[in-house]
Amino acid sequence: MTTAAVKITQKGKVTIPKEIREKLKASVVYFEVKGDIVMVKPVRDAAGSLREFAGNVKPGASLRQVKDKAWKVAVREKTGKKPA
Repeated sequence: MTTAAVKITQKGKVTIPKEIREKLKASVVYFEVKGDIVMVKPVRDAAGSLREFAGNVKPGASLRQVKDKAWKVAVREKTGKKPA
């Protein structure tokens, strides 16, 4: 198990240490919170997630609209809540 203590900036940002980033092998992560425990889990294929939800947007939608819709659906599925 690898652990690290990192500072949270005033804007709520953290830097994932290189050793942990290399183990995740992903450029996108999602956070799962259970009580006072926060887990960072890799999203292995963000492009695949976009393709999966692309059918839910109107034909002719921009890539940005497809991406925004995909993330909203993914957040709702993972958390049961609407994204902020």
